[in-house]
Amino acid sequence: MKIAVAGKGGVGKTTISGTLARHLARTGMPVIALDCDTNPMLGVSLGVGPEETDRLGTVRQGLDTGEVEHQPTTQGIVETFGTDAPDGVRLVVVSRIDNIDPG
Repeated sequence: MKIAVAGKGGVGKTTISGTLARHLARTGMPVIALDCDTNPMLGVSLGVGPEETDRLGTVRQGLDTGEVEHQPTTQGIVETFGTDAPDGVRLVVVSRIDNIDPG
């Protein structure tokens, strides 16, 4: 099952996404929560905390500076840009790429 939450800014997308992800994980479903926002805050909603949420954003930005290598596989993306959240959710920050060839 794939679920996308989209809409206008400030309407509660992050809160709904975090609540839904944790609920589904508590029922035993495997959940990978992708934070595709330019200001990734889903980690806070999932209970990862602001420090780990910021760390993931920094790792993701490392693609633009060439400090982090592109990952050619889904598993590589989940491992490199993700962290474990409460209730068995895996959070992955996958915001847009500004520099497709960082050198």
